[in-house]
Amino acid sequence: MSGPRTRAGGTSTMRDGFHVLGVAIRREPWVFTWSTLGSVLFGALTVADAWVLGWATERFVLPAFRTGELDPGIALAVLALFLGVALLRAVGIVARRLGAGIMQYRMQAHYRRAVTRKYLELPLEWHQRHPTGQLLSNANADVEAAWAPIAPLPMAIGTVAMMVIAIAQMLLTDLVMALAGLVVFPLVLVANVVFQRIQSPLMTRAQALRAELSEIAHESFDGAMVVKTLGREAEETDRFAHKAAELRDVAVRAGRVRAAFDPVLEALPNLAVLVVLALGVQRVLDGDAVAGDVVTIAYLLTIVAFPIRSLGWLLGEFPRSVVGYDRVTSVIAETGQMTYGDATLAGHAPGRAASLALEEVGYAYPGSEPLLRGVSFEVPAGRSVALVGPTAAGKSTLTALLVRAVDPDTGRVLVDGTDLRTLAHGDLARHVALVSQSTFLFDDTVRGNVALDEDLDDEEVWAALRAAQAEEFVRALPDGLEARLGERGTTLSGGQRQRLALARALVRRPRLMILDDATSAVDPEVEGRILAALRDAAGPGADPPTVLTVAYRKATIALADEVVHLAEGRVVDRGTHAELLARSPAYARLVNAYEDEGMEP
Repeated sequence: MSGPRTRAGGTSTMRDGFHVLGVAIRREPWVFTWSTLGSVLFGALTVADAWVLGWATERFVLPAFRTGELDPGIALAVLALFLGVALLRAVGIVARRLGAGIMQYRMQAHYRRAVTRKYLELPLEWHQRHPTGQLLSNANADVEAAWAPIAPLPMAIGTVAMMVIAIAQMLLTDLVMALAGLVVFPLVLVANVVFQRIQSPLMTRAQALRAELSEIAHESFDGAMVVKTLGREAEETDRFAHKAAELRDVAVRAGRVRAAFDPVLEALPNLAVLVVLALGVQRVLDGDAVAGDVVTIAYLLTIVAFPIRSLGWLLGEFPRSVVGYDRVTSVIAETGQMTYGDATLAGHAPGRAASLALEEVGYAYPGSEPLLRGVSFEVPAGRSVALVGPTAAGKSTLTALLVRAVDPDTGRVLVDGTDLRTLAHGDLARHVALVSQSTFLFDDTVRGNVALDEDLDDEEVWAALRAAQAEEFVRALPDGLEARLGERGTTLSGGQRQRLALARALVRRPRLMILDDATSAVDPEVEGRILAALRDAAGPGADPPTVLTVAYRKATIALADEVVHLAEGRVVDRGTHAELLARSPAYARLVNAYEDEGMEP
């Protein structure tokens, strides 16, 4: 995955930041319009406050000082004007904030879905090249950062309108004082450019560090058992603390830049107000202006200060937003996803077993030597085949190819004579089920983990549990099918988790089952009952599924109709268990070593 682009300075960041906002506006035009109109209403009514203040000064405050009396009619008019302006301005605030919130959260939701959808499309080999923490950061922190400027966007647009109206009113009120006050604007632009140039590299580094920190945390949580049993708590804590400190230091540096930038934006408009007040007093004394004009322009300058600050808030979010957007879109733009055809296996009856064939299959992990070399064998429909081989022979990799988690570099994998690469998306999953050696259970109920949102009745679920030899312990749980299992099924033993994973596969009545050492955590007697039950799990009148089992135990291997002996990425022999024992010393040593030593070869 390509990283975010390196930015030379503030101008590039500002341009790209407006591009990101343009993406959001094009996607949510009506919400943006609604929010912006509310913001413009707020801005216009804020400027109207200045006019009301100036009018009240000339018509009510100064006459009261001269005569010593208050005019009740004028007082009511002033009160009505201020109250009306305040109410309409409140309506604008509600519309602005509600619209900005809806727009921001919609964009975040859309891009989170887009990123996770892309993760599902991309092949397993792509995921193997990218740390989990980085992927989590892309879908969470980077998405949030990308659309952070949406919150101040409508306010900034409304306040720009307010600024235009305010400047026009200032120029019409007194040209000299207006020009003296507006000299601040070039200084504000210079401050923004300097800020973007310094802040952009800091934000880029901070987003990358967030991904690295997330990866360390994920590894520590995922490997909690290893960390605790090997006494690595202090080392993991130090590793996390070092990266957290690095992120803290970068964030502090970015905060210092922001802390220096914000006061400048606050000070410049106030400096302009002081200049206008000094100049205005002199003009009133010279008879060139009236007190109401000075009050109006001074108040308008305080109003103009707010648009400057709101623009600063918007532009201040640009460095983090652009980096986050780059990181998110680099995922969405990935083209490593698998391609699919339009072929289906629908012409084959669901109750009939599927055939399997491999033709000269070769595969290598990125940057490694080939793991599988010219693997070829067939599994006739309804047959049971055991795949046996030493560690690193390529057995688990082969199972990943059979369910198209990855595609072979050379050769073909065929189910019912159809190349998997020509099947329509999702078609293979309706016919083939994989139960891997590392079982995964969701933090859900037993039913939820077996059915996975499929519309299944209780009897179908219980039948699958029965075939997987899981019925007894599930019935013993306090809530049966509705018992919650905890994260990753931590409330269950390894053997119980494996049996639930088997039930999850069996309930879908697959035509081809691939078991990657899926019964290693259960005792041989239970394993034998499970494998024998596979022949009855298809239901009345249906063929038993074709079964390919990665196996180590003699008892498991002996139940298979045929054995394929895999070594160094090649098929070195095949036949029945008895035949291979009789003619292959390497095979006999392999299976006997496991049986004798009670450990995996």
